[in-house]
Order: sequence, then structure tokens, then C-alpha cells
Amino acid sequence: MKGIVVKTTSLFLTTVFLTFAFLPLNAPAQDYNTWGLPEGAIMRFGKGGFTGNIAFSPEGTQLAVGSAIGIWIYDVRLGKEKERYLIAEHISAIDTIAYSPDPTIIASGHQDGNLKLWNVITGENIVTRSGHTDIINSVAFSPDGQTVVTGSRDNTVGVWNARTGALKSILTGHSGYVTSVAFSPDGKTFASGSFDKTVRLWDAHTGELKTTLNGHTKQIFAVVYSSDGNTIASGGFDSTVRLWDTDTGQHKITLMGHTDGIRTVAFSPDGNTVASGSWDSTVRLWDTHSGQHKNTLGGHKVLVDSVAYSPDGKVIATTGADETLRLWDAKTGKQITVFSGHIWSITAVAYSPNGNTVASGSFAEGSGTLQLWNARTGELNATLKGHTRGTFAVAFSPDEKIIASGGRDNTVRLWDVHTEAHIAEFTGHTDNIYAVAFSPDGKTVVTGSRDNKLLLWDAQTGEHKMTLEHEDPERSIASVAYSPDGGTLASASADTTLRLWDTHTGEHKVTLKHNGSVTSVVYSPDGNTIATGFFSINNPSVRLWDAQTFEHIGTLTGHTDVVRSIAYSQDGTLIATGSQDKLVRLYHVHTQRHVATFTGHTQGGPSVVFSPDGNTLASASADGTILLWKIR
Repeated sequence: MKGIVVKTTSLFLTTVFLTFAFLPLNAPAQDYNTWGLPEGAIMRFGKGGFTGNIAFSPEGTQLAVGSAIGIWIYDVRLGKEKERYLIAEHISAIDTIAYSPDPTIIASGHQDGNLKLWNVITGENIVTRSGHTDIINSVAFSPDGQTVVTGSRDNTVGVWNARTGALKSILTGHSGYVTSVAFSPDGKTFASGSFDKTVRLWDAHTGELKTTLNGHTKQIFAVVYSSDGNTIASGGFDSTVRLWDTDTGQHKITLMGHTDGIRTVAFSPDGNTVASGSWDSTVRLWDTHSGQHKNTLGGHKVLVDSVAYSPDGKVIATTGADETLRLWDAKTGKQITVFSGHIWSITAVAYSPNGNTVASGSFAEGSGTLQLWNARTGELNATLKGHTRGTFAVAFSPDEKIIASGGRDNTVRLWDVHTEAHIAEFTGHTDNIYAVAFSPDGKTVVTGSRDNKLLLWDAQTGEHKMTLEHEDPERSIASVAYSPDGGTLASASADTTLRLWDTHTGEHKVTLKHNGSVTSVVYSPDGNTIATGFFSINNPSVRLWDAQTFEHIGTLTGHTDVVRSIAYSQDGTLIATGSQDKLVRLYHVHTQRHVATFTGHTQGGPSVVFSPDGNTLASASADGTILLWKIR
């Protein structure tokens, strides 16, 4: 297994080296935020967003959940949230998982196209193999555990030796993403479902195509065999589940009732019921013989992306884009328990001025929420709900009494930090709000939007005070920052400019031109320097500008993709940057020298912020986690 490398050129960092994470079965649940940390990190907030499917272990006592940061194993017998352990490598998000018939082995398919085999007992990565050229969407073991098949976004099916990980063959023929693969119970055949609207059946020994099942009118997302091997169920974006005779390839019955596409299907162990999860947020149970609808499980708020039966058929597990894992009584349809803590794509992060609280905004499907975390313990103190879509920006008032947030629903909302109550809503933008900031005196809130406008609001009354616009109406405002004295406002835009404005008159003072989209801006604590992140294909970097003369005085390089976020330490000696390349980099301001690179996020765009005392750096990522890094 590959270790995670943190490069340091100075003694600014206190690090802990972990190449993978494995927690003992009796580890207390509240300690999960210190499990499996990448080198240099001291704490993690959140468990990462769901990215893969869920799978029961063969004996049914464990439930494995694929996430953006690793594989979580839950103890089903407890009936309540208690993580048993986390397997993590901090390299690539997991897109699919499957238990081997031997319950000590799990296979995972990754967004980097690699197949990995894990020892569940030790947490060791046994095998890592490449072969696909794009994301692995689905993975399945043969009944004897000797073979693994994978379906990939590169339109192919991979056949692998499960013991050595050697790639035996790549099967072509599908003309769209292969989204699902499944073995027949006798191991002689495996099925693949594809965006090309077909299900293909392959000879497991020769790799020859046996037959093609046609009938779906839109993309297929899921295929599964019944336990007796006589029936295949397939679910597609045409909102139907279709049952097929595996011997003849004939279509047997179509199950209709969902009001949106089918994302996942599963047979009960006795083969009498098939469960389907849909974009309509429901799970439906169907009688496989008559096609009659038997029950609806209606707890998820949005897309149900995975469903699985326990081996004894008594429990159904589901995950949804609402970032909940739910267990249901298969007989009654009643919900047994809900596991939370998974967050999909954290898009913004801010420290309270006293350093006790970290606020984060998330881009959850169907909702936009704010999370308030205890900065010392990592405990989630509160979830603030009000935005109807993703939350892209968050900021504390200087007196730390108010949080301002901007979202994809085009609104700005104010929240009381102590009561957690929603106290105001500002409307006026016509598109997503990407940036929000308080003036240093706390009297004004400024917001920047995809509509290319800056709106200034009275933080007490909500009165709209001023509108400022960049010249190109087709470009969005990505970031805003006040000078420490409050007299100047800086706005970064995709139109390749940074503009400085007089906050009293609204007058445009100066434009700093870049050779790429300007994605972030921040003032140094003393107000003498402006740092901007920008993206050009050949040179994504950070530029430093003299805030009085507006001369370009330095460039910080090293990132290979868009610099999404920049932060100064409180004493002005360090600059941290977060990039779409998944990396967090640290620079010494006066020498402009690279100090360290933190690796550990599995998805790009970390938002970075220093704690008020300058001892800790927080980075929030699209992988659904916030990592705290200790800085000396």
C-alpha cells in the first residue's frame, strides 16, 4: 500500500504518519474524527460523502459503506450508530464496493480507475491494480470468490483474478458507460448494464457475449440476479424495473410506479421481492411473480442511490443523496435507524473569531445546510437549514454573534450564532451566490454572485445599500474581501480581473488584470498586500500585489489546477492555498518560499482558513470533510 507523503522544508508542522486507517472493533463511536488521519492532520470533521454503494458482509453482521474518504464498516447487530472501523488511503474516492464470499476481503473500484482489494481484519491494502481508463462504477465477486468483474465509465467490463489482482481480460461491446455488473449464482455468467440501454450477458469462463437484453428506453443504472439465477432485474432512467428470464433472455414483466429514474435494485434472498431506489426519493418493494407493488419506503429526501438486503432478508439498508444511511424492517417497511455524519461536498469553511466554532457550508443535493462544529472536539453542534439548495459561502460577523451564508438558491441568510435561529433573508441576486463577507466593523454584509454583481447590505436592518458590477455580465464574482480598515472592497471575477472599490462612495478605484480567471482574493492582516488566486492552463498560481501602489510583487507557484481559496495566518507570516488539484500548500510570506504540502483530501477544491490563534489550519473539501492541520 502506498504511503501518503507530506513534503516539508521547515519545522512549521507537527505530523502524525498513517498510511491507512483501521480501527478495532470496540473503538468508541465518538472517536471517529481521529481515525485514519492523513499525515499532518490532527482531526477530521465529517465522514465524507457517499460515493459508492453499500454491501452486507456474507454473514450479515457488518455493513460496508463506500465514501469519498474510504470504506466505513457498521455493526448491524447494534441497531444504532457505532462505526467499527474505517479503511482509508487518502488517494482517491471510492466509487463502488463488494464483499467477497470470504468476509475478510472487500473489493473497491475507484474514481482513478483502479481496482483495490482490502483485508477487512487488518485494514491492509492487499492489491492495487490498474486497467480501466476511467471511473469504475461497479464491482462484483464470482460465487467462488476467485474472480472479480468491474464495469467502468470507459464503456468496458474488466475481468480480474481475485487472488492476485491480475487483469485477465477487458470486454468491449457496450457503447456507453458500464454502470452495473453482477454474477449469476452458479458463476457461469455475469451481466452488465450500460448507458447504451442494454444488458449484456457474458460467459464467465470465455468472456464471450451470450446475449443482449433490449427494452429499456433510457440509460440503465442497475442489474442484479435473483438467488435462484432464473431472473435478472434491471433498473433504468426510464423509471422502470424490468425482469428478464435468464435462460431465454425474454422480458418477463415491467414494474412501473416510480416517478423518476431508477438508480439501484436488489432482490430479497428468497427471490420473492425486488427493491428499487429512485431519483423520486423512494424505495419501492415489488412482488417478483405478479409484479404487484407491495410497499414504499419513504424516508429519504432526495435520490436513493443504493439499496441492499441483509443475507437473512430481514433488513433493508439504503443510502441517499440526503447523506443518510437507513435501516428498514423488510417485512413491515418501518424504519429501524438512521446513521448520519456523512456530508456531501463541503464548499465553504470559517472559524469564529474566538476560535471555538467552525462553520461549514455544504452542497447537498436538494438542500443547502450549514454545520457548526466544536473546534476542539470535532463534535457537530448544530445543523442550520434554510437554504433550499447548496450553500457556497459562509462568514462570521466580527463580534461572532451572526453568521452570514450565501447559496445556490440566490439568497443571503443571517443566523444567530447562540440561538441558531434564522434571523434574516436578503434577496436581490438573480444567480448563485459564491462569496459573502462582513465589513471589519460588522455593519455591512457584501455578497458576490454568478450574476456578476456585488450587493452591499446593512447587517442590522437588511437594507440594500449599494450595487457594484464588473463590466462583463457573463462572468461571475468568485470571491470578495474587505481591506482591514474597511475602506476598500476587492472583488475577484472570472472576467480575469480583480477590482478594488471605495466602500463609502462605490467608486471603482483600480483594476488588476490577470491572464486567467481570478478565483480568490484576500488582504494581508496589515492591509499592505493583496493575494489573488487565478487559473490559466499553463500557470495556476497566487499573485501578490502591493495594496498601495498596486504593483505585482510576487508569485507563489506549485499548484497544478485552479487555486480556489487563499488564507493568511493572523500574524501575516504564512499563506495557505487550496486547489482543485486536492492539495493544500503553505508558503512563508516574506521569503515567498514553499513550506509544506498537505495531502489527504480525495477530491478537489479545498477551502482554507487559519484559526484565530494561527496554530491550526482548516481545509474543507468536496470529499465532504474538514481536516485540521497543526501549524507551529
